[in-house]
Amino acid sequence: MENIVYDNQFNGNEWFVIAVGVIGFASICLFPKRYSPLQTTFNILIGIAFGLVFDHTLKIPPLELYDLGDQSKYQLMDIFSYMMYAPFGYWFIYGYEQMRMFRIKMIGYILIWAIIAVGLEWLGAQIGVYHYKHGYKLIYSFPIYLFLMSLHLFLYRMAFAQDRRQYNSSCPVCNKK
Repeated sequence: MENIVYDNQFNGNEWFVIAVGVIGFASICLFPKRYSPLQTTFNILIGIAFGLVFDHTLKIPPLELYDLGDQSKYQLMDIFSYMMYAPFGYWFIYGYEQMRMFRIKMIGYILIWAIIAVGLEWLGAQIGVYHYKHGYKLIYSFPIYLFLMSLHLFLYRMAFAQDRRQYNSSCPVCNKK
């Protein structure tokens, strides 16, 4: 596999990765804490894990559908690029829990987040974070985001369903115990 060099300077694509990560983590720290440390860690790590698994699946042979960063080989900045996915997992569940969505609203919510994800990927591609190869197009990422967000929500609900029941069963407004 030949190394393709797209850029050899510290410029817009690195700043994009840093800015998205810093803004995302800063916003988590600045907003009111809604979750236990376990829930927060779960949602942050699932964003990183999904980014790692799918980027590696699509980036390595035999697919090699796109490259990340300045070169086709892995660099230190690629590790930081996985960190920029972390806040999205947190904010995806944060919005879901805040709006208490179920059934049809949840489908719309996932669609909106998939559109946001494609929009941010488009911006990243314009800046030079993503370099598509072998006919890969941005629109192909949309079903991947739909799948990942649906899986994230499913795993979150499975992992923390007990917490949700306890929270709802001790509702001070309803006086239920």
